[in-house]
Parts: sequence; structure tokens; C-alpha cells
Amino acid sequence: MSTVREIRRRIKSVKNIGQVTRAMEAVSASKMRRAQERTLASRPFAEKAREVLGYIAAQPAGGELPHPLLRPRPVHQVALILLTPDRGLAGPLISNILRTAFRFIDNAPAPVQVITVGRKGRDFMWRHGPPIYAEFPRPPDALRVTDISPIARLAIDAFLDGTFDQVFICYTDFINTMTQRPVVRQLLPIQPEPDAHLPADYLIEPSPAAVLNQLLPSMVELQVYQAVLEAHASEHSARMVAMRNATENAEQLVEDLTLTYNKARQEAITKEILDIAGGVEALRQATERG
Repeated sequence: MSTVREIRRRIKSVKNIGQVTRAMEAVSASKMRRAQERTLASRPFAEKAREVLGYIAAQPAGGELPHPLLRPRPVHQVALILLTPDRGLAGPLISNILRTAFRFIDNAPAPVQVITVGRKGRDFMWRHGPPIYAEFPRPPDALRVTDISPIARLAIDAFLDGTFDQVFICYTDFINTMTQRPVVRQLLPIQPEPDAHLPADYLIEPSPAAVLNQLLPSMVELQVYQAVLEAHASEHSARMVAMRNATENAEQLVEDLTLTYNKARQEAITKEILDIAGGVEALRQATERG
């Protein structure tokens, strides 16, 4: 059994770790609340924008070719935008999203190249994944559209010049504090939504083509923006839960070590008493013999 001093040292170390994880939980909780508010506030707008533009994209082109961002073609190369955190300590979040990304890569209709956003995905793909076409740092928590514009612009340009025939985005969809679901969604070509719940006599001025020319690139940007918001809320939620579990485990371990410490201390005291009693008895016997 470990000595009393060793157990006391372990208790002190575990308590220190528990203080760190408790502080990290508080920080993540604060960031999670702000990220969740931004995500939930922008989600209805992103969904309605996708619905409206999907409806417009489904309108007859009047003899004209569809907009290039709507035009499907034979698939020879696929791009996957992979959104991951920069840091770990987020429970199974990172492994889940990487598993989802590799499942998509294995089942893709053509070879895949990855556009990584965040260090964890980049580092893993460098070691184990398909070729990395481009890499971007994780966008800041105080997200602005300008922070994700280069990502969306790269995807659009690579699709328009024929480098990729399809572009997908992989991220964690924020469901609630306890649940974050990895998803892969098609970004390009944009898929029309003919069943969008909009009036049948929806009037489009000056024309569907003119509206699409202006709005389709913005729609791609908006989808990337919303995906990053979802990923941020998921990351902070997962890290908060992971740190809470780590804190609870540290407290339980301190309780177990304290019990072990008390037993070891009791044994040490009992041993000392027995030693003293044995010494007294030996002294008494020596005195009687003398």
C-alpha cells in the first residue's frame, strides 16, 4: 500500500486538477451561452434564406442555362470543408466529427480533397487523411461574416473553375447542451427546393436569374457562417460538459483517496501503538529479570 505521504501528495494533486477543470468549465459555460445565443438567433434567418433561394432556383430559367452554382455535372473531384476545434478537452466531439468525415470520404462518389478549418482537423488529416487542398485557422468566437468570406470564396471559385464538381461541409450541428450531432451537407452545387412553403404566385423582380446572380454567392457564405456558429456552440457545450465530468471525477477520486489515506493513517497509528506496547513489555521483562 502507498505510504501516507504519497497518498497525501496524490490528494493535493487531484484537488489542484479539480480546481483547473472547474475553472475551465466556468469559462466554457460563459462562452457556450454567448455562442448558443448567436446560433439560435441566426438559425431562422439561415433556414428561411435557404428556403427562399431554393424556391427561386427551382423556377424555370426561360430557356437560359441554370446559374453555374446550381448546375450539376459529372463528379470527378469532391471537396470537403471540415470544421474542427483548435483544442481538445471536448469529450468525444472531435473523434465523432472525424469519424463522420472519414465515413463520407470512404463513400464519396469521387476522390476527396479537404479544406480544413481548425487545427485538430488539419493535424489529423496531415497524418491520416486525403490531400489537404487548403487550410484556415479556426474563426474567432466573436464571428463576423468577413471571418468566413475567404472560406466561402475559395469553395465558390474552386467549384466554378472546375477544380471540384461538388463541395460539402462537415461540422457539428448544435442540438442542445448535451447533444451535438456531426453532419455532412452539400454546399455546391446548390440544390433547388421546389417544395418550399412559399406562395405559388411569388413575384420575383427583376427576374429569377438576376436575383440568383446577386444572392447565390451570399447564400453559400451564409451557409458557411451558420455552420461555423453551430460548430462553435457545439465545441463550447462539449467542453463544458467534459470539464464538469472531469471535476466530478476528481471530487470522487479525492473522496476515495481520503478514505485510503485514513485507513493508511489508522494502520500507521496502530503499528506505532503496537511498537510502543511491545517496547514497554520488553522493558518490563528486562526489569523483572534484573
